Amino acid sequence: MAETRTNISTLDPIWQRICEEAQQAIRDEPLIGGFVHASLLHHPTMDRALAYRFALKLSSNDMSEQILREIGEEAYAASPDIVQAARADLTAVFDRDPACHRYLQPMLYFKGYQALQAYRIGHWLWTQGRRDMAYFVQMRVSEVFGVDVHPAAKVGRGVMIDHAHSIVIGETAIVGDNVSMLHSVTLGGTGKQDGDRHPKIEDGVMIGAGAKVLGNITVGHCSRIAAGSVVLRDVPPCTTVAGVPARVVGEAGCDQPSINMDQLVKD
Repeated sequence: MAETRTNISTLDPIWQRICEEAQQAIRDEPLIGGFVHASLLHHPTMDRALAYRFALKLSSNDMSEQILREIGEEAYAASPDIVQAARADLTAVFDRDPACHRYLQPMLYFKGYQALQAYRIGHWLWTQGRRDMAYFVQMRVSEVFGVDVHPAAKVGRGVMIDHAHSIVIGETAIVGDNVSMLHSVTLGGTGKQDGDRHPKIEDGVMIGAGAKVLGNITVGHCSRIAAGSVVLRDVPPCTTVAGVPARVVGEAGCDQPSINMDQLVKD
């Protein structure tokens, strides 16, 4: 097993770094050795570790850890894109969150990252027609992490959900690549109408804490939504919107607001 892990790690530098960080964490704090071994070092690949964490966090009296672990491993084996998205999300958190100093932190401690990876498995189940199991995953993610993402929603790669408390993303929402959002963000509808009714967030958008984006509207690429805003209309690309209801208050301020993470609205 050790030889297999070494060979795979050579081809997977992110997983190799996670394992090195895990070993250092145990040296620094031996009391977490069992936790770190079970969560990371016991597994030969990143996807196996992710499947383990998915099952451990979401298991309950209603659904055993073993069943959920098999579902996670099945999803990762059938859709390698999910694992690649997990790597992109991990890199996004490490690059953008100043509180993240090691790659292992999101996998072990950050509920935004863990909830997003669980959603990805739920979305895979949805695309396979396994709707009830997808709904079960959504329910448990909401109960455990306080993050409610409908399994039919589409979320791109390189997404960071910081703190992640009270995130809501509706059924027909689309979130592009390299998007950052903070806690208490809602991508919701505006009434009881069926059909395509949720926001479309294009690549590179930064959504501040507590922002509500409502209805089948488009938030243009590389734009910023200020904290606490209520967005009810389309947002042009590369702009900043703020207020209730939100209005354009200026340019985005940089080429990549979701990476820069500057949330100040300049006068």
